Amino acid sequence: MVQSRVLTIGFTRTTAQNFFGRLEKAGVKKVIDVRLHNTSQLAGFAKADDLAWFLDKIGGVEYVHAPLLAPTDDILTDYRKRHCDWTQYEARFRALIAKRRIEDHYAPEMLDHCCLLCSEHDAEHCHRRLVCEYLNERWSGALRVQHL
Repeated sequence: MVQSRVLTIGFTRTTAQNFFGRLEKAGVKKVIDVRLHNTSQLAGFAKADDLAWFLDKIGGVEYVHAPLLAPTDDILTDYRKRHCDWTQYEARFRALIAKRRIEDHYAPEMLDHCCLLCSEHDAEHCHRRLVCEYLNERWSGALRVQHL
């Protein structure tokens, strides 16, 4: 089986130089923004319009916003306000993406050389990792995932 190479990245706790350098070094062709709200103030270079412009100018990288792969506001708010822990957040998010049947909206080859973007620095506690794991379960391990 040929695996598609999919990457993930967070933009907090890094500089623009480091962020864009990692994407360029990894050979990313498309960034798929999996944030629900893509106008974050956490890093100026990560606002939707600015990010799309930087990606294109720096490396000819395409930008796509994919809220289908993001948690809902209520799931996010409950986790951020500590109304649920990571285990509960993970279960709720997995149930959401299963209900949305995200595997029917994408195919492994569509994600080859793509990078899922979110704000979290570490993929360990970020939904971008959960998206990759879920899709790999549905697609019998068709994705080779690397967290940048």
